[in-house]
Amino acid sequence: MKYCSNCGQPVSLKVPQGDNRERFVCDHCAKIHYSNPRVIAGCLPVWEGRVLLCRRAIAPRAGFWTLPAGFLENGETIVTGAVRETLEEANARVANLDLYTVFSLPHISQIYLFYRAELSDAQFSPGFESLEVNLFEEHEVPWADLAFPVIRETLEHYFRDRMAGSYPVHTRDIIVRRDPEGFR
Repeated sequence: MKYCSNCGQPVSLKVPQGDNRERFVCDHCAKIHYSNPRVIAGCLPVWEGRVLLCRRAIAPRAGFWTLPAGFLENGETIVTGAVRETLEEANARVANLDLYTVFSLPHISQIYLFYRAELSDAQFSPGFESLEVNLFEEHEVPWADLAFPVIRETLEHYFRDRMAGSYPVHTRDIIVRRDPEGFR
């Protein structure tokens, strides 16, 4: 951030009085600009035991498979966001959403929440952000071509939990340490 959204003047990165973290602070009007984690909401849509995956048409990881998910919008609940993303990416309608996996990724300032959901019907098609969408049995999932680790982990939980007949909420903090030069 270079300029204040309040008055347009330059900002500086510093620790404001009474705070303990660096923030962008306007040098002119003293407005503090907070940068907080992004929330990603999505669904694990299921139809007759098969899961619905979308092949990404956009970066990052274009061409790889994912669950329908995306950034939560202002004024939107997490469930509403998960339903909206499923409709946008897969033209699919879902019902009976249950919170299923929660991942905190502080190294990229993101929080992922996936809901286990039932497809309302078997009608789906690629949305603007998807090249294709398809239902997969466990042995058909393109495991080597999944877009993100949180997708793999959510799917692994689902197939394991399905065998057990119980679907607890899974949470995990994914901590990635970086050395001073920025390498892992």
